[in-house]
Amino acid sequence: MGNPRQMLRDMANTLKLAKKSDRDDYTQHLRLVLLGIAAIGTIGFIIQFVFSVITYGI
Repeated sequence: MGNPRQMLRDMANTLKLAKKSDRDDYTQHLRLVLLGIAAIGTIGFIIQFVFSVITYGI
C-alpha cells in the first residue's frame, strides 16, 4: 500500500484513460450478463427440481 498520494494519482490516471462504452458495447455486455444470470438460474432450478422429485419419489 505505500504512499496515499501516489495511489490517488494512479486512480486519477486510470480514470483519465478510461473511456465510456458506446451503446452497442453496453447492450452486448448487458446481453451476456443476462444470459449468465438466466443460465445460473436454470441450473439452480433443474437441481432443485431433481432433488424434489427424488425426495417425493422415495
